[in-house]
Amino acid sequence: MDITEKSALKKTALYHKHIELGAKMVPFAGYEMPVSYSGVNDEHLTVRNAVGIFDVSHMGEFVIKGNKALDLIQLVTTNDASKLVDKRVQYSCMTNNDGGIVDDLLVYRWSETEYYLVVNASNIEKDWNWIKQHNTFGAEMQNISDEMSLLAVQGPKAIHTLQKLTNIPLDKIPYYHFDKGTMAGISDVIISNTGYTGAGGFEIYVWNKDAEKMWDAIIEAGKEFGIKPCGLGARDTLRLEMGFCLYGNDINDTTTPIEAGLSWITKFTKDFIAKDILLQQKEKGVSKKLVGFEMIERGIPRQHYPIVDANGNTIGEVTSGTQSPSLNKAIGMGYVKTEFSKPDTEIFILIREKPIKAKVVTLPFLKK
Repeated sequence: MDITEKSALKKTALYHKHIELGAKMVPFAGYEMPVSYSGVNDEHLTVRNAVGIFDVSHMGEFVIKGNKALDLIQLVTTNDASKLVDKRVQYSCMTNNDGGIVDDLLVYRWSETEYYLVVNASNIEKDWNWIKQHNTFGAEMQNISDEMSLLAVQGPKAIHTLQKLTNIPLDKIPYYHFDKGTMAGISDVIISNTGYTGAGGFEIYVWNKDAEKMWDAIIEAGKEFGIKPCGLGARDTLRLEMGFCLYGNDINDTTTPIEAGLSWITKFTKDFIAKDILLQQKEKGVSKKLVGFEMIERGIPRQHYPIVDANGNTIGEVTSGTQSPSLNKAIGMGYVKTEFSKPDTEIFILIREKPIKAKVVTLPFLKK
């Protein structure tokens, strides 16, 4: 990467904190982001056992408002947003005209006429244009991605850390619900019981001007629990242990929710883009499926490695893989021909042209 490319990268409001803390920075989704501080394994295990803090301010946030806001959301997303009540969050995805996944996202309901959509950093512009293109309902749309910072405070000690900073009883916010109030003396903070780690915790939305103050307050409050700043590397290994899809790896514009094991967020009780195509896939079956697998022989699977059968025939491709810090074994996800998708099926990952034995397992890898 040359200097001009580097300078074109955006920086989050917490960029200077990462530099101060000696983070290893990498380009990611158009941003300069911390990939690690003390090391991926150390950060990973800190989140599983105590508490870690991530800067995920590169994520996108859209506000959708108006009497027809829900109609627009129902058309572009596959899950049934009419089931939401105020202060509830829903995991969903948007599909293109062929049933491929435009993005996976979170839908936050403030009221009957106001919603927040939280989308992946690499897809902000694409998602915005896609939703706008389908906004024949006259819903009011605002892209506040560049004004918001997002801190993910994750791990079993996250609730104890954050409770010191707010009067809002955090144990009264159920999973996939949120509240709004004052935290660390900062008003207008969204506190969401969500995350991408499977370790419990909250995601905190603040305006950029308050991001550094919030970061410092959380670090201070978490000191007694051994809080550590964590980067994208640990975020990736944590989500992979849970079998959570990563856009651009496990799902993209050419994979459908049915193939990706996301039927549970695909509700055929309403109309949405490419509903007919997906309904046909659900009824007739698909030719490939996303599966989790663990290595039986030594080797670490990586994205794009071929998956083969015992005879060396290609049956699929790895989409994500790592050495799991919690389980101490190599794990991965990938698409395979449907006949190879049952748990305990023997498959082989081609690592440097050599077939290394693995087996299909039920997700998540890390059982609670």
